[in-house]
Amino acid sequence: ILYTNLLTKCKLNEYLADIDEQAQKMYDELVRAFAKEEGCTEQLKATNQMLWVRKMNNSAQRAREVVNTELIYN
Repeated sequence: ILYTNLLTKCKLNEYLADIDEQAQKMYDELVRAFAKEEGCTEQLKATNQMLWVRKMNNSAQRAREVVNTELIYN
């Protein structure tokens, strides 16, 4: 019903753009927070790149799960 209402009022694109902006902002903040929690520092990046990549990928995946649960699929 929400889809049809937004489509008929020509507000679907605006609504989707707003959700996309919220999701991107939330994702960026969560990745930073999770990376800090994991200990992803520039020093780690310089000394052990594979561990840094693994931790950053883990942080990004966790952030995607939260964003999808809270904003996208809700």
